[in-house]
Amino acid sequence: MVDDVSGPGCVSTQQFASALRQALADDSVSQILIDIDSPGGSVYGVSELADEIASARGQKPVVAIANSLAASAAYWIGCSASEFYVTPGGEVGSIGVWQAHFDYSQAFAAEGIQPTLISAGKYKVEGNPYAPLDDEAQGFMQSRVDDYYASFTKAVARGRGMPIVQVREGMGQGRVLGADAAQAQGMVDGVATFDDVVRKMRRDARSSARPRASRLARARNTLAIMG
Repeated sequence: MVDDVSGPGCVSTQQFASALRQALADDSVSQILIDIDSPGGSVYGVSELADEIASARGQKPVVAIANSLAASAAYWIGCSASEFYVTPGGEVGSIGVWQAHFDYSQAFAAEGIQPTLISAGKYKVEGNPYAPLDDEAQGFMQSRVDDYYASFTKAVARGRGMPIVQVREGMGQGRVLGADAAQAQGMVDGVATFDDVVRKMRRDARSSARPRASRLARARNTLAIMG
C-alpha cells in the first residue's frame, strides 16, 4: 500500500478508496470483498481509508481476507471490514508503529566529510542524518509514533469490537500471528481459504436475493514506515 504512487503489485490508498466508492455506488454489487496480501507500509492515508471502509459497512457488507498476509497498515485496513478472515497458512498482525533515525556523522567524519546545514526555523533540520539524535528530537519523534499508535489501536478496537486496553495489552504488541493464534485472540472472524470466503458470500447473496459480489482490491508488497 503506497500513499499516492503505485508501482507493480501495489495499490494506492486513493485508488483503493475510489474503487470502494464505485462499488458502493453500483446497485449491481451487493457485497464487497477486499483481498489483501501486504506487509503494510506508510501510515499516510491509512486512517482515512479505514474510516471509509468502516462507514461502508453500513451500506453493504464488506468482507476482507488476509490472503496470505495482512500486517501493520494492511491489518488496519482489513480489520475495518464487516468480517475479516485469514487463510490457513496466512498471518496477520504487526499492530504497532515505528520510525528510524540514521546517524551518518561518524561515517562521514571517517571519510573527511563535514556537512553544513543552512536552515530557517528552529526545528527545520531536527532529526537530520548528519548528526546524533538529541533527546528533544527523539522525544518529539516518539510522541508522533505514540499518536499514530493510539489511532491504530483505537481503529482495531472499533473494528474487532473489543476494549482498546485489550488490544494494547494483547494483540497490539507488534507481533505477527499465524491463523489459529490470530483467531484465538479475536484478530479475525475465522480461518478460511479465498474460495471458502467467496462461496460463503455467494450463499449470503442468494439468501438476500442480491446476486453479485465485487472483489475490490489486492494490496500486495508495499511500503515503508509502519511495519
